Amino acid sequence: MSWWLEACKQPSIDAKQQAEAHQLQLTKPTGSLSELENTAVQLAALQNTVKPQVDLPWITIFAGDHGVMEENISAYPQAVTRQMLQNFTTGGACISVIAKEYQAKLQVIDCGSVGEAYEYAGVERYCIAQGTENFAKTVAMTEAQCLQALNLGRKSVEDAVAAGASIYVAGEMGIGNTCSASAVACFLLNEPAEKLTGVGTGIRAEQLAHKKQVIDQALALHRDYVENDAFKALCAVGGLEIAAMTGAYIRCAQLGMPMVVDGFITTVSALLAVRLNPAVRDWMLFGHQSAEYGHVRLLSELNANPLLKLNLRLGEGSGAGAALGVIRLACSLHNNMATFAQAAVIGEKV
Repeated sequence: MSWWLEACKQPSIDAKQQAEAHQLQLTKPTGSLSELENTAVQLAALQNTVKPQVDLPWITIFAGDHGVMEENISAYPQAVTRQMLQNFTTGGACISVIAKEYQAKLQVIDCGSVGEAYEYAGVERYCIAQGTENFAKTVAMTEAQCLQALNLGRKSVEDAVAAGASIYVAGEMGIGNTCSASAVACFLLNEPAEKLTGVGTGIRAEQLAHKKQVIDQALALHRDYVENDAFKALCAVGGLEIAAMTGAYIRCAQLGMPMVVDGFITTVSALLAVRLNPAVRDWMLFGHQSAEYGHVRLLSELNANPLLKLNLRLGEGSGAGAALGVIRLACSLHNNMATFAQAAVIGEKV
């Protein structure tokens, strides 16, 4: 029942040291490629090889609906969640284009959307519940439902490992989920809604003020239940897709799969994963710093240095997907640049 507490794999210190030594031999001033060098070395340690590769990325989109939509906290109607599920699998969504660009496997999992049973080609439909409950009035998920969602993330990573994937990206879709993620972040960081709540899909100023009020109301309602328990915070105000990503991140670290964390909502899941199992942090690369208010605070809490800052706020794994190009370039430079000896170039003086 508590698989997420099991030990994580350890990055290879030997591979890291060898990769660092290799970097010192490349025809450039030491450290001149900065984060490109650091990314290659980190990935070498995670993949236990001197020459890391991003030849088979795996992207999973977890979707779920949110009962807090009853409180009018989003610019888009709830029906968009299911409409986007089809858009992902028919190739029209941003992440679909990114997946095609990098020859990545794109998996789409419906953890729990609102509506009647359906069959969309390419969508794995589990529907633990028809969305969460309205966390302004009651807990969003029962603990049993949260466990089911964690297990969906676990299974996704096991599928990726079985397919020989080299790196894992989790993305999310769920109208209302920035509200849920903000509420979880408030519990984890012991902050009021004002500090961690942004416009999400692009709501107006008065709607944003209302959204913050709804979150603060929920924090007061669930404080005694949650106390300082990250799992209970997830149950109280989280989402099925947020829980699934949390389970995925933990399983990545347990099975030795490098992961790229996306934006605000996925970083909330990343922080949840680290609070539940601190060793998960070693397996994380951070794709970008989003424009969503509060993301910088979360990145700081995780001591994360994101690769990109493009002011994205789409979600669905798009920022992490964009970063795959930078990570792939970092690997190519590390693996293919000539050494001083190979190029007959005089290296730096020691």
